[in-house]
Amino acid sequence: MDKIGKWLYLIGLLVTIIAFLFGFTDIKILMLILLIAAILAGIFYADPDDAANIGLRYLALAAVAGVFTGELFGIGDYLTTIFEAAVWFLGFYVLTVLVVRFFKKEF
Repeated sequence: MDKIGKWLYLIGLLVTIIAFLFGFTDIKILMLILLIAAILAGIFYADPDDAANIGLRYLALAAVAGVFTGELFGIGDYLTTIFEAAVWFLGFYVLTVLVVRFFKKEF
């Protein structure tokens, strides 16, 4: 299951970035599939005992996501879109890891 989770994580993140770059965010079924991929990757791939580190890395990425909004050699908008796509996908991933951590610790 670890390999399935790893592939869901990698492919889901790449497809999310491509979807955001080409403006496919209006396709509801694609966004739903990516959401499910993030949740399944969080269940099968992530280590719930490392939830604090995963959360800190996510917060750092979310903080950096808006830095490139200006003209940065003509690629600033693309970098912003890539980071925002990663934050969108990883948000559901991190939330799932935290929920799994909670259930593992409490039950």
